[in-house]
Amino acid sequence: MKTLLIDMDSVICDLMTEWHSRYNQEYDDTLSVQDLKCWNSEKYVKDECGTKIYDYLDEPGIFIKLEPLPHAIEVLSRLHEKHEILIVTTSRTYAYTEKEKWVEKHLPFIGKRNLIFTHRKEMIRGDILFDDAPHNLTAFQHTGRTAIAMDYPYNREVDVERVSNWLEFEGWLEAYEKGEYL
Repeated sequence: MKTLLIDMDSVICDLMTEWHSRYNQEYDDTLSVQDLKCWNSEKYVKDECGTKIYDYLDEPGIFIKLEPLPHAIEVLSRLHEKHEILIVTTSRTYAYTEKEKWVEKHLPFIGKRNLIFTHRKEMIRGDILFDDAPHNLTAFQHTGRTAIAMDYPYNREVDVERVSNWLEFEGWLEAYEKGEYL
């Protein structure tokens, strides 16, 4: 049984659509995740917004209403039968409580007791990290453990295995366990 460390935002749930929707509505823009070629979102917004793009992440209600990514819940349910799963995420202001409630609602079989808030995911004991943030993927990989990316334009410079959806992740994990990805 492996311990899987699974990121929440943009891996389990769709943060980017809600986040960018709030920005696009206020600034009459068309920002999407496909526009982000690096982690620093402020580089892709209108000048008058700049780093205020991150203020949307502090708004009450943003995290609690996020939708799970396609197949995330069903795949996690199957993986939970065979593996220890820890949800590792970072947070700002209101998001701590909202993320706990989100897990209780969508992932009761994992539960909030397996939710870890940290900016240093490489410090958490686990065999595999499934994440989207370039700095998390790189730091985890530097520990000699396996990191796999949910593929987005902003993390493509990181040299790790990558998948574009949850069904691909499940297939990758099965192949990895057979020794096909080492």
